[in-house]
Amino acid sequence: MISAEYAPFAKTGGLADMVAGLCRTLAGAGHDVRVILPRYTSLTVDPQDRLPGSGLQIGALQVSPVRVKNAHPGYHLLQALTATGEPLIYQLDAPLLFGSGGIYGGGELEARRFALLAHGALRLCELLDWSPDIVHCHDWHAALVPGLLKRGYLQSRVFRSASSVLTLHNIGYQGVFPAALAGELGLSTDPEGPQLNFLRAGILDADALTTVSPSHAAEILTPEYGKGLERLLRERRNRLVGILNGVDYAAWDPATDPRLPARYNPQDISGKTACREALMARADLNPQLRVPVLGMVTRLAEQKGIELVLDALPGLLRERGVQAVILGQGEERYSALLRQLANAFPNLLRFFEVQDEGLARLVYAGADAFLVPSIYEPCGLTQMYALRYGAVPVVRETGGLKDTVRHFDAGSRTGNGSVFKHANGAGLTWALRELLGWYRQPELWAQLRRNGMLEDYSWQHQAPRYLTLYNQLTGGRQ
Repeated sequence: MISAEYAPFAKTGGLADMVAGLCRTLAGAGHDVRVILPRYTSLTVDPQDRLPGSGLQIGALQVSPVRVKNAHPGYHLLQALTATGEPLIYQLDAPLLFGSGGIYGGGELEARRFALLAHGALRLCELLDWSPDIVHCHDWHAALVPGLLKRGYLQSRVFRSASSVLTLHNIGYQGVFPAALAGELGLSTDPEGPQLNFLRAGILDADALTTVSPSHAAEILTPEYGKGLERLLRERRNRLVGILNGVDYAAWDPATDPRLPARYNPQDISGKTACREALMARADLNPQLRVPVLGMVTRLAEQKGIELVLDALPGLLRERGVQAVILGQGEERYSALLRQLANAFPNLLRFFEVQDEGLARLVYAGADAFLVPSIYEPCGLTQMYALRYGAVPVVRETGGLKDTVRHFDAGSRTGNGSVFKHANGAGLTWALRELLGWYRQPELWAQLRRNGMLEDYSWQHQAPRYLTLYNQLTGGRQ
């Protein structure tokens, strides 16, 4: 497994949780799983998540095939210490490229960083003399790997039986750089045209393609969702499968979550009241209002439907019909607008411009409802977390949101959330007013919340779908 993120070492969102959850499930089932990601020396790990240690060096100092300032910097490959039954974790330690800043940066340096990750991942297998059946790459950051395998590394003994899988987590981010960089990135062939597109290259070369929900696999074949790659994806649609992300309920369960002020489960929901009170106190909301508390934990990006929230919330806040807590970082234009909105409605809306795992858990546990109004959403994990934590999701009908949240029917008392179709403020407002109607009927609300908490989107259901794909690629070889 090759990824830019892996929880808890490096995480900005669902990618880190997905890769970690899938890897741990496969390793727990007895498969030999190795993971490589960069070593971001500037990142800190929550003490509750810290592994016993890291730094066991694999081989001598390696010379990078990637040039930086016309030089080939050195890098080390390190093994982290993990528990028995866990996947083996390796880190590529290249201080010149990954030693400062966050997980992602920008410009041509970004191309060099993740080209080195691709080269280093394959070099690691050679140093370990370890022959993988499957080389599974995640998003554009690892998408050079299938091409490197086809144009050189397959000649290496350890890769002679290897097949490549590329998972598209977010097709909106493709890793596009000037084509002139190709030679400096250690690529044997130059791309056609003026641009080098990491993700496009991976789609062309991978033996199999996956995306993270069945609905999104169909969506990305269309101009609306394909982000310019829809024609190529249609050409390779026989290699494409949509597999819904799973949730690691060992890590995401309000009955056992150590970060919560109180525990609870579908049979005894009383602890959620304590979590709600703690969230309202932390956010300085009005405890006298008997209205639902909306939660949102998100990246502040256009994709996430922030503009819909900015359009829909003011009217409901003026009516004092809801209160809200929003947690996220991202584009400054959205941060500024959310700060303005929070200032306009003190004690009704609180915006936390931070990345804080503990606070995020409190939002899931303390909120009555949870906003995921995405313009597009390949899968989304936040709505699945919200379901388990008893926060009713309000989502747009797209991608993985469509596959996991069903609009509640008060007559049959089936469904687990509020779902709207059109990507505008009016659509979100309609979904929220539907929610308010259910909230005013305690028996209905209790059933809706219980429906969500009993959903099971665990990796035990989703990982076998990857194993089926792996077996197809290997001819059933175990």
